[in-house]
Amino acid sequence: MKIRTLIVDDEAPARARLRQLLRLESDFDVIGECGNGRQAVAAIQKQRPDLVFLDVQMPRLGGFEVCAAIAGEAMPLVIFVTAYDQYALQAFEVHAIDYLLKPFDRERFQKSLAHARERLRHGEKGVSDQCLAALLESLRPDARKPERLAFKANGRVIFVRVGDIEWIEADGNYVRMHVGGVAHQLRETIGGMETQLPSDRFIRISRSAIVNMDRIKELQPMFYGDYAVILQNGARLNMSRNFRDRLEKLLARHR
Repeated sequence: MKIRTLIVDDEAPARARLRQLLRLESDFDVIGECGNGRQAVAAIQKQRPDLVFLDVQMPRLGGFEVCAAIAGEAMPLVIFVTAYDQYALQAFEVHAIDYLLKPFDRERFQKSLAHARERLRHGEKGVSDQCLAALLESLRPDARKPERLAFKANGRVIFVRVGDIEWIEADGNYVRMHVGGVAHQLRETIGGMETQLPSDRFIRISRSAIVNMDRIKELQPMFYGDYAVILQNGARLNMSRNFRDRLEKLLARHR
């Protein structure tokens, strides 16, 4: 009996790679693909796959949120596909949740398949509520943040040291991360980025910008309580008065 498999990833090249690798496995049957979390929830509920390759980092509704929405009988076996760094991966391992770290090779992929076969053979399904809750607790926003972050951009996985990030600006459904004079465009929200960065080092200065405190050179007062934030690289950003109190509190800590 074939293992009915669903592929969920917001990037078409990533879905194509999984589909290509699964074609080489005679006991797996790809029954569908989803490009976002909402599609995934609907497909899982309707098609009841045995196995789902589920991308963790998707806009609006990520892999963990998909699991929370499904929780119950319909939950299939899940292999999370992620670009998290090594610190976060320790959480997956501690809680015995299978994952593939992008970019992965065929050998690592086949190990995940072997694990899935074994669990399905013993009648094991999905991620238990307790297991998922423990994993989320390990990765919660106020937990210790890693020193390196990984992001998807144009089909690649980019690794960036947190301390090297100068500032981040919103760009519609994307953000632009400025690192060493280079701007990386990432499919993420400014709010999502804020939760991934240490709150004692990064400050939201407006609805559309986050700044590394260590990269601020000076603050220049403007009209109506606003400030111009001047960075060491010469960039000039505007800080709205609604965010001034947060900056003043952080500055007090650094004195």
